[in-house]
Amino acid sequence: MIPTERREEIVKLVESKGVLSIPELADLLKVSAITVRRDLKEICSQGILQSVFGGVRSKNRSAIEPRRDYFENRAKPQKKAIALKASKIIPKNSCIFLDAGTTTYALAEFIKDRSDLTIITNDFIITNLLMLQSKCKLIHTGGTVARGNSACVGDATSRSLLNYNIDIAFVSSPSWDARGITTSAEEKVSVKRSLMQCSQRMVLLVDSLKFGTTSTYLSLPLKAFDTIITDKGLSDEDKDLIHSSGISLVFAEMN
Repeated sequence: MIPTERREEIVKLVESKGVLSIPELADLLKVSAITVRRDLKEICSQGILQSVFGGVRSKNRSAIEPRRDYFENRAKPQKKAIALKASKIIPKNSCIFLDAGTTTYALAEFIKDRSDLTIITNDFIITNLLMLQSKCKLIHTGGTVARGNSACVGDATSRSLLNYNIDIAFVSSPSWDARGITTSAEEKVSVKRSLMQCSQRMVLLVDSLKFGTTSTYLSLPLKAFDTIITDKGLSDEDKDLIHSSGISLVFAEMN
């Protein structure tokens, strides 16, 4: 495959997936990471795609909410580091909410041995983990099942949350930028917004690879969060944008 054909293929792949890392592209194209970086430099210089930490993303907004398995093997070291950092801020005897997602699942793995917690979640995968391996008090919200995300969403889920007094809500998102967190699934919006009404503290757990991506519906503005825990992949400009909103920005260290 000549460079021009390879770069066209990179654009097609990224446009179809939304965002891809350099290792993922190298594996898909059967070329070296060095070759991919060289191609991306050329593609991004033309404004076709946008470079992000460790990879590249489409400039188009996401029209379809990605399935859970799309995120499961992405940015794993970052998610683990973010989850570890989050696990250290949970006081004893807390009632917490774990939003549906792969980063919050990583957090569940770190806290599954704590018997002092009440954990509320709308995520079936997290529920199964904690049901089988933890001694915490476990509550599932119920609601309309979103099969692709293995979670419950919609009005019934939102109303259920209002029955609780949550100390910390750990929130996830498939996309975020300086304005806030967004989704392509309208039925997820009410769930996020209910959390604002019943939680003492809102903490966003999200990796930097998703920053700058956007979808149709604004779930919550960034100012809704007390704290954002992410990795160190944000640019200095992006950090300044977030800091200017008065939000505590915490960076997780990767081993």
